[in-house]
Amino acid sequence: MKHDPQAVQTTLPSPLGNILIAASAQGLIGLWFHDQKHLPSREERARWLVQADHPVLQATAEQLDAYFRGTRKVFDLPLDLKHGTPFQQSVWQALCTIGPGHTGSYGELARRIGKPQAVRAVGAAVGRNPVSLVVPCHRVVGAQGALTGYAGGLDRKAALLRLEASGQTLF
Repeated sequence: MKHDPQAVQTTLPSPLGNILIAASAQGLIGLWFHDQKHLPSREERARWLVQADHPVLQATAEQLDAYFRGTRKVFDLPLDLKHGTPFQQSVWQALCTIGPGHTGSYGELARRIGKPQAVRAVGAAVGRNPVSLVVPCHRVVGAQGALTGYAGGLDRKAALLRLEASGQTLF
């Protein structure tokens, strides 16, 4: 997946590890834990300017802080997800319909986008979500409710679900 070469970036500390956030002129293009799968390549990240005072990056930092403190459940940020395929974009949009404190299965997501036979493809698209937390892929669980794959790691997924269920802080 190639992102806007003119993107800007910054790194934020969080209770679950450092988070890389990146934005284009249109909105947030990425939010990745420092060690998660599917990070943009080092070469790609090296082209992005570090610009912590970019308005989208500042808003993201403020909203993440409130989220980890348990005072924000829903993010209100402009997203720029055009680098995903149309199928991926439909999955990412469907992820946004899973509310805080709730979970959904891969099969439910496949049905929601009108592709009930595409459960594995939905799983792959969920795993490639470039804006974790904001587009809440951590809320997707296995058919029987089991914690399954999360590019940021199952420990983080469990912590995020606990945070959203309890409303308590991770700080």
